[in-house]
Amino acid sequence: MGILNVTPDSFSDGGHFFSSDNAVEQSRNMIAAGAAIIDIGGESTRPGAQEVSIDEERRRVLPVIKRLHKEFPDTIISVDTSKPEIMSDAIDAGAGLVNDVNALRQPGALEAVADSNVAVCLMHMQGQPRTMQDNPHYDNVVEEVKGFLQHRIEACVAAGIKRNRIIIDPGFGFGKTLQHNLLLLKNLEKFKHMGVALLVGMSRKSMIGTVLDKPVDERLIGSISLATLSLWLGANILRVHDVAQTVEALKIVNAVRSV
Repeated sequence: MGILNVTPDSFSDGGHFFSSDNAVEQSRNMIAAGAAIIDIGGESTRPGAQEVSIDEERRRVLPVIKRLHKEFPDTIISVDTSKPEIMSDAIDAGAGLVNDVNALRQPGALEAVADSNVAVCLMHMQGQPRTMQDNPHYDNVVEEVKGFLQHRIEACVAAGIKRNRIIIDPGFGFGKTLQHNLLLLKNLEKFKHMGVALLVGMSRKSMIGTVLDKPVDERLIGSISLATLSLWLGANILRVHDVAQTVEALKIVNAVRSV
């Protein structure tokens, strides 16, 4: 899954692909490099980010989704949003996946996905994006995140969303300390056994910066290291900025696994 932020303020590439033309060109590059999914987000979820209105988010993401769906009908277009109105509009525009950091908890979100045939990614987040890193606390982070995701899976199934349409994401960096993130990764196989697809997104995140003492634009090696570990431990989908480099690394992992 290649990350495409059509925002002015995302933590890594905010402003780089804010125009529709730049966003489409970046998507072409990621697809050529091996991305099977393009994840389009119109509102930053970094700590402290400003909220975006429905109309503004719609203006940012819908033209890009429409153009990519027309040009790349075999590529899955994902919309990264928590707003049910955006979900419905994006699905109508050609999105095949809803990626929701709020796990379809906003009123109307479950219904927006259930009324379609698209897939959905349910992510765990403690708190809200603007305050999630203030002081995250867990008694047992692995079991608490698993329990939350299991509850959301059950809510989706009860709403009419089949399990084969559901993906889960432990939410690395969303209301977690470095220790929480490392424990989740070390125990990733426990999420693999929940019976749905597993997505992992750690590309360029602050956990890498904390371990390596590197700024965002120097976290490629750390990102690839985490991607290869995630694949080895059972991830089905890897959400990344650096598609070409990650694809090469994953080919090596798959070569070893296939022996």
